[in-house]
Amino acid sequence: MKAARAFYTDILGEQFWDSAGINIAPLPARAAAAGAPAHWLGHISVGDIEGTVDNVMTLGGEQLGPSQRGPDGSQRAILRDPFGAVLAVTSETADADRSPVVWHLHHSQDQERSFYWYAGLFGWAPTEAVDLGSELGAHQMFTWNESRRPVGSMANTARLPQIHPQWLFFFRVADIASSLVKVRALGGIALAPVRTSLDDILAPCDDPQGAAFGLYQYGL
Repeated sequence: MKAARAFYTDILGEQFWDSAGINIAPLPARAAAAGAPAHWLGHISVGDIEGTVDNVMTLGGEQLGPSQRGPDGSQRAILRDPFGAVLAVTSETADADRSPVVWHLHHSQDQERSFYWYAGLFGWAPTEAVDLGSELGAHQMFTWNESRRPVGSMANTARLPQIHPQWLFFFRVADIASSLVKVRALGGIALAPVRTSLDDILAPCDDPQGAAFGLYQYGL
């Protein structure tokens, strides 16, 4: 945990840990024994944890271990969607405008089914679809509130041999080029950046312990 905190502090600054909804924890022994790598786990705030878990399981998802209750009375359940990506639902709320996560990418093998599964459960709405080229393909962007501001996308990228079904979270940086140099210098992996139709720049990365994340620079 100490090494992970130091890595992200070097890349994103000490203020990263003061952001809404960001935390670091040891990989649970049960998950490690099952071969789970280090990873970032996204949490979706819901009003009814047990009802949501029941709906997830009815719709082909899976609960990974018993629901957990925090010292403040909050509840959390860790789930796997029918497409293989792990997520959590929580009764806690966080200010999304204070989150350093500026893009949420769902790697799937069936983009259309994935989107409608999440939209049906959580009320997300589609925005535009964009094509990021022959390898990354079409991305269906989505929003989760009345602002209609896109907050993420879903794509069939898990069909590529080097990508497994997962949620990938992109953290905002001011200068992606220098940030990617730091990632590599500190023992991480950084792929070549991609420019979006909005003129933003993003790049998938792995930290030195194997956790996937992304960096995102807004266009001018």
